[in-house]
Amino acid sequence: MNMSMLRAVVATIVMGLSSLAWAGPGPEDLTKQLTEEVLSAVAADAEIKAGDTEKAIQLVEARVLPHFNFEHMTALAVGRDWRAASPEQRMALTEQFRTLLVRTYSNALTQYTNQSIHFKPFRGRPDDEDALVRTEIRQPGAQAIQMDFNLERVGADWKVYDVVVAGVSLVTNYRASFAQQVRQSGIDGLIESLKAKNAEKVAAQS
Repeated sequence: MNMSMLRAVVATIVMGLSSLAWAGPGPEDLTKQLTEEVLSAVAADAEIKAGDTEKAIQLVEARVLPHFNFEHMTALAVGRDWRAASPEQRMALTEQFRTLLVRTYSNALTQYTNQSIHFKPFRGRPDDEDALVRTEIRQPGAQAIQMDFNLERVGADWKVYDVVVAGVSLVTNYRASFAQQVRQSGIDGLIESLKAKNAEKVAAQS
């Protein structure tokens, strides 16, 4: 067997093992598929491009939400106060924070014009439990913006638990304000504050 054929055989075996280890789309493949599907759907939908936030929310709920771990995201945002929350409070926090992020993300989609996402080389391994997918948002005439996705393995799937834009974590960006709210009015006060913010967003986007 010559060296070229040997390398081809080894590559085939490695790819096969990698596919088995990932047991589905790997973190990079999942992120690419997710972003391409969403941006293609936005580009083809005149109502979203015209600013229809509710239509954007429907798109996010159908295409994006199944691939995000909102409980982990909420735990990271709440920080050490998460440990003191009851199961019912954790459920309420997750629901309200999920609603806040969905509306924020959906509103951002209505501002989409002709940006493109460039994926940087991925350095993950098949046995990893945590992965970082690094990308750049590019737009003609503007500086590229770094956007990184943190994913974790959940069973046979991969779930996003944080997005870091220009060095700022989407999740932990809320931690200081959440901690202050808990100090002032407790976990229930934070839940009510999130409900109020979500109600304001609904009113503003109506």
